[in-house]
Amino acid sequence: MAASDDSERIARRLARAGIASRREAERMIAAGRVRVNGKPIDSPALNVGPRDRVEVDGKPLAAPEPARLWLYHKPLGLVTTERDEKGRATVFSRLPEGMPRVVSVGRLDINSEGLLLLTNDGALKRRLELPSTGWLRKYRVRVNGTPDEVRLDDLRRGIELDGERFQPMQVTLDRQQGANAWLTVGIREGRNREVRRAMEAVGLTVNRLIRVSYGPFQLGRLEPGAVEEVRARVLRDQLGLGPDPTEVGAGHSGPRAGAGARRKPGPGKGPAGKAVQGEGQGAEAGAGGRFGGPAHGSAPGGSGPRAKPASKPAADPGASLRTRPAAQPNAKDRPRAGGTARKGPAPSASRPARGPGTEARVKPALAKPRPGRPPRGGGKGPPPRR
Repeated sequence: MAASDDSERIARRLARAGIASRREAERMIAAGRVRVNGKPIDSPALNVGPRDRVEVDGKPLAAPEPARLWLYHKPLGLVTTERDEKGRATVFSRLPEGMPRVVSVGRLDINSEGLLLLTNDGALKRRLELPSTGWLRKYRVRVNGTPDEVRLDDLRRGIELDGERFQPMQVTLDRQQGANAWLTVGIREGRNREVRRAMEAVGLTVNRLIRVSYGPFQLGRLEPGAVEEVRARVLRDQLGLGPDPTEVGAGHSGPRAGAGARRKPGPGKGPAGKAVQGEGQGAEAGAGGRFGGPAHGSAPGGSGPRAKPASKPAADPGASLRTRPAAQPNAKDRPRAGGTARKGPAPSASRPARGPGTEARVKPALAKPRPGRPPRGGGKGPPPRR
């Protein structure tokens, strides 16, 4: 149990394993329910390393789960706490069944709505909350009043309120709608009720506040009360970490089809690998969504519209194995009507017989003169008629 670079507090180890929160883990330790290397402990002031054996209620502690992150659309009327002393409904009591124990990255008050990040890892929670990450948090804010550029410039330069200095905000006036106005506000700190307090300081009252993004993560069309997990690879990319060597397919997209391996046709492709018209066209255009998720409105599985049946009949799979039809005889080899077949030279072995209707006319060869007899007609002009 000596301190090392890989060691951590026992309460944090219990929280990472999903047993309980840190405070609840400390109460479990005080009750004598936790053993380390076979010995019970009564104080959370203890560091444990990877080789230390931790038991809770006599059962070995499971290995810590990898860090995970979820996008949650918080509705109005929920408080961002695990337990509320006033008995109000909490965010964690409304999460879908099957969710592991999670904590929130930052908070949204009971009258605010929009994107709330949830994670199962306390270290990731603290990392995402730090202003040093430089992640911008954007809000759609409806205020009562008529904001002008003078008051908005005060927020853009940064204001001091009750001895507390607020960093400059990004403020854009979207539109004036009757007695209310819609603003888009971007902050990087995330202090308690920062946007509401800053607007009140310049004479504007917030009557609706929606968080639409937290760094690279967008609310998009996520329905109120819905949860969507961020892919592990996307999370690592956004945090600037390298690929996880334990992740399936890390560093490559899959095995290549090498020599002796036949590439299987993908969805929307025919036997020859050519795209079939109307198949899979919505998959490529609609992929992505919020960081790799399926785009909203696309068909399940990413498939596009079904292909229409081809107008031509399907090819017979055995057609390529059939023998070709025998070549048709030449016209001069065909039997005449009421006579015998015309004699002619047989087709050369190196030159196959031509098909019907394609043979060229052969010029008749001139008769050779007999020896000692001049050619008919004296070799001048056409031969005389008989």
